[in-house]
Amino acid sequence: MGEKRERVKQKLYDFICDEQYKPMRLKDIRFLLQVKDADKKRVEEALNELVEEGKITVTPKGKYKKLDDKFLVGDYIGNKKGYGFVRVEGYKDDFFIPAKFSMGAFHGDRVMIAPDSYTKQGKSTEAKVTQILKRGLTTIVGTYDKQQNFGFVIPDNQKVADDIFVAKKDSMGAMTGHKVVCRITNYGADHKSPEGEIIEILGHVNDPGTDILSVVRAYDIPVEYPDKVMDSLKDIPDEVDEADFVGRTDFRALPTVTIDGEDAKDLDDAITLSFEDGVYTLGVHIADVSHYVKEKSPLDKEALKRGTSCYLVDSVIPMLPHKLSNGICSLNAGTDRLTLSCVMKFDKKGKLLDHTICEGILHVDERMTYTNVEKILERSDEEVLKRYEPLVPMFDLMLELSTILRKNRRKRGSIDFDVAETKIIVDENHKPVEIKPYDRNPATKIIEDFMLAANETIAEDYFWQELPFEYRVHEHPDEEKIDILAAFINNFGLFIKASRDETHPKELQKILDQIEGKPYEALISKMMLRSMKQARYSTECTGHFGLSCKYYCHFTSPIRRYPDLQIHRIIKENLHGELSEKRIEHYRHILPTVANDNSAKERRAEEAERDVIKLKEIEYMSEHIGEEFDGVISGVTSNYIFVELDNTVEGAVSVAYMYDDFYYFNEQEYAMVGEKTKKKYQLGDKVRIKVLKCDKIKKTIDFSLIDGNIEGVEKSGEATRDETDSQ
Repeated sequence: MGEKRERVKQKLYDFICDEQYKPMRLKDIRFLLQVKDADKKRVEEALNELVEEGKITVTPKGKYKKLDDKFLVGDYIGNKKGYGFVRVEGYKDDFFIPAKFSMGAFHGDRVMIAPDSYTKQGKSTEAKVTQILKRGLTTIVGTYDKQQNFGFVIPDNQKVADDIFVAKKDSMGAMTGHKVVCRITNYGADHKSPEGEIIEILGHVNDPGTDILSVVRAYDIPVEYPDKVMDSLKDIPDEVDEADFVGRTDFRALPTVTIDGEDAKDLDDAITLSFEDGVYTLGVHIADVSHYVKEKSPLDKEALKRGTSCYLVDSVIPMLPHKLSNGICSLNAGTDRLTLSCVMKFDKKGKLLDHTICEGILHVDERMTYTNVEKILERSDEEVLKRYEPLVPMFDLMLELSTILRKNRRKRGSIDFDVAETKIIVDENHKPVEIKPYDRNPATKIIEDFMLAANETIAEDYFWQELPFEYRVHEHPDEEKIDILAAFINNFGLFIKASRDETHPKELQKILDQIEGKPYEALISKMMLRSMKQARYSTECTGHFGLSCKYYCHFTSPIRRYPDLQIHRIIKENLHGELSEKRIEHYRHILPTVANDNSAKERRAEEAERDVIKLKEIEYMSEHIGEEFDGVISGVTSNYIFVELDNTVEGAVSVAYMYDDFYYFNEQEYAMVGEKTKKKYQLGDKVRIKVLKCDKIKKTIDFSLIDGNIEGVEKSGEATRDETDSQ
């Protein structure tokens, strides 16, 4: 958003808020303010933005006025059952919207609401939708169901309540089972179905790759780069120009490695490490992406639009084109590369003694994998040890310093959620052939520890310089969520000490220590994770609760994250003495918008990644219908028992089909209890299940418990679990 548009908006808002102002139409506002012809469109756009932001409203007669205090503006969150919620910025709880008061709002719509003056016990404040300000969804991705003279699109998005009616002439010849993109032409109201037209057929639901493509389209994630961006790549060299070495610190003589996964191609970070006179000198060297991606260039605008690279099981939608992400910016072994480096000196106790931030030149000696570094550290493979013999002492030194840094973080209260992430192995047709927990070995922890150290060091440095900056923040959890967590872990004989104001992360760390190795460790870790707020980007340095630190930012991955690229620019301008008052004011102006947009794009990527993992899990488990697996009860609701298998896949057992007894939900114990037998299924219990059914459209996996179920139940319960990401 341009600075001029912001000034126009502020002028209009001040005008409308004036005591002498009477509601008037657009043409009257233009006339009174003597708007030039060239600015007429800008004024209309600014007024529309003020309406969407909830600062002003427009009457049915088209007159603009200040928003009445009794109304609020927020984003509508839909539900398959017809009701919804509205999230309003600045309000801790969402507002509940009964179906009869939704005005036909769709998920994602910007709406105006009138809240009730009371709160129901244990429920969100109710409200009515009074106006739909802007439609959030203009297209829907879903599965087509063909009838004789018409069809329906069953939305993939479980928050869209209704199927979309499609007339035969608007179907593009789609057949039942086709994944399609449907443009909404009528949102429906008064119990009428919404209507639409098919604009793209992605493929059949069972075709390889269609599931991933459907998710990409549903989240509107850009895949192809615009011609302007691709044309600009002609100016990017294939190799580093020696003219760019001037004024940089030369690190090329130091033993240098990158450590990444086997499949990684965009190598952001490299490590140098030495120990002398009781001091560790750790160099975290990051690809100098901002040297090639200049502010406001086509590359920069496209990177901001994407916000982050998106990793969808076996495919990547990169933030930057491959010429940069896998080429000139990637710290590939055997090549000279430009870096922005943070060199830190630690004593034997891990105390930071000094640090330097500088532009550098680097030459990576070896491209290491986590697997091979683990083999070296554990001395488990003679061939690997011999291959990297000159570097073995440095890897031992890395483990030594990493252990010290991790111990210090734990001492201050940093929470290490050792929750198993899902790793999915697919074949050449994108079909999943294996699902297992992702392995966190000593090598992954080394890189994690070193990156955290650099991120904290950079953040603290720039906080005390009082310059505009983009921080990574993680607020304290809500008191109510901690109360729920405390009540839950009481069932396991665990307790949280907390003041009425806030909980210290050390308290949660103590719980994790107590449950280590217990059968319910993963379960409680996940419950704890869900009680956290989601980390985000901000211009305010309010600290990171999960890491128990005051200063934190994202500095180490500018190839795949825009926030890192953004702060690299600020750091480099500062190093060159170019942060004039004008530039400082520029960053103060743009950073709040950039930070909010980065947070939103991060959430979009995470949700897309989660959806793809779920679809691959469903595809994988559909090959195992009728088979038995061991698992742990990971959740209990009034209608379902959720079970997580050893391979991390979660499915649901519908209580409606547990025929050996009548089961009821005991909320205090988070357990399902048989009325006659008193048989109890509780969180953390080990159980054996049979896979009943997998539904790609409803995104469900149905299990039955081996004891107490009628085998072969075919009807699916539509159970879904919302996950809250807090990392």
